[in-house]
Amino acid sequence: MARRDPAMGKLIKRVGKLDLREPHDDPFAALVRSIMYQQLAGAAATAIHNRFLDLFLEGLSPRAVLALKDGSMRAVGVSGPKQAAIVDLATKVADGTVPLEDADSLTDDDLVARLVQVRGIGRWTAEMFLMFQLHRMDVWPVDDYGVRKGWAMTHLLKEPPAPRALQAQGELFRPYRSVAAWYCWRAIDG
Repeated sequence: MARRDPAMGKLIKRVGKLDLREPHDDPFAALVRSIMYQQLAGAAATAIHNRFLDLFLEGLSPRAVLALKDGSMRAVGVSGPKQAAIVDLATKVADGTVPLEDADSLTDDDLVARLVQVRGIGRWTAEMFLMFQLHRMDVWPVDDYGVRKGWAMTHLLKEPPAPRALQAQGELFRPYRSVAAWYCWRAIDG
């Protein structure tokens, strides 16, 4: 990577070794967490997510979500749109519309197409699932502002590149574009 792009090489040297978090034991729980953390600051998302998990004495599952009493999620701080997304995910996993047990065997594009059927799960959430839950190494989330901003900072650009322009730049890093994205995020972390 460093030979192909000296600016990324410097970033990699400064940041150090790639450190992806361990995947969640349960892909359903991982997707619920992703929904919960969308557009929320870390501390607020963590607090709401923890209160949400406390609702499930027997553990989080699609059936347990669908069995919750009306108002339970809202009472612990889950917004209406997030509640609708979590219920839709639980419904579609439970009825087999969006099976998750074979996620590892699907191509990236097939899994994205499956996941975006769920209300509240767009391409970005599906890409984060690919990267952080399945540890797929060739995901290039060009719509992620942090990746675009980190690329701009690393390459001393005045503005983050447009997604289309960044898509072409990512070809340098194939088949390890997830690694490049991770380092772009680290660039903006300081």
